[in-house]
Amino acid sequence: MASDLDTVRVLRALFSDMPRAPQGLSHEETMAWVAQSMAEFQGGDMAYMIEHITRSSMLDIVLRLREDGYLKDDAAFGETVDLISSPEGRKTFMDRCIQAQKSADATSRLIHRAKRSWTDPLPLFSSDPGAVRRFVRGELSGPGPLYAEYRAREDVSQIGVLAQAPDGIHEFSWGFVVEDQGAWTFYIADVWRNGTVGSFDRFLSAWQQATASPANHSQRAESLPPVPAGLLMDDGIATFSSLSLQGAGPMGDPELRRWIGEVFIDRMLPTMAARVMDPQYDFPLVGLQAH
Repeated sequence: MASDLDTVRVLRALFSDMPRAPQGLSHEETMAWVAQSMAEFQGGDMAYMIEHITRSSMLDIVLRLREDGYLKDDAAFGETVDLISSPEGRKTFMDRCIQAQKSADATSRLIHRAKRSWTDPLPLFSSDPGAVRRFVRGELSGPGPLYAEYRAREDVSQIGVLAQAPDGIHEFSWGFVVEDQGAWTFYIADVWRNGTVGSFDRFLSAWQQATASPANHSQRAESLPPVPAGLLMDDGIATFSSLSLQGAGPMGDPELRRWIGEVFIDRMLPTMAARVMDPQYDFPLVGLQAH
């Protein structure tokens, strides 16, 4: 284990320039002093909290590496303590940690992929053909039970998503699509019921895979019409959704609506959602085939 002296050295390196309350203050005086110090910190109390959390994380990382990592070497430990004693050094150290984690994650994905044959999950859902045709024609269904379920979520109400009624709603058996301000926003019930309303990164990967060259598709993948010019995918973070599609032209464009309904909703989205929801599914890395 890291010794008490090791811990003290790291604490001093990390926190020596952080505000500390004078000794001899009462509990109430100490709390008032801390509140004032946080308010006067550059960037305010939120910046103070983030900085404190960041440095505490570095403390944990360094002491763990001292116990069972490369910092068991005294010289390496001393160099790291010197490094994290300055703001520039702390940034360098955290950048190294982030890059090391990215490398470890990529290696883990490659090893996991090599251990098994590549499989593609079955589509997560299917859409009623009549509902797809109504979407293509621009016939709104209005809010239904799934829209009501989503709006009733505590996290949705707290953030204020859909606080104002959108221009239009198309409800399907798997969720609903909000048509508002030149964009189509997709909400999938199986996704928000899984403890998240986004899976943002995985949906972005699913879109990139689905719209990439045929080499990035599974062997079962069928040829799909190309994405209409000017149609862009948004990761859905701003709308608290699975994803959004933003068109360059008018939302009433029949060809654009036909592609979104008959290609994206009916054929692409069910497989994309299945890949997102399958925890064993590894999206192919850029430049690598999926099988």
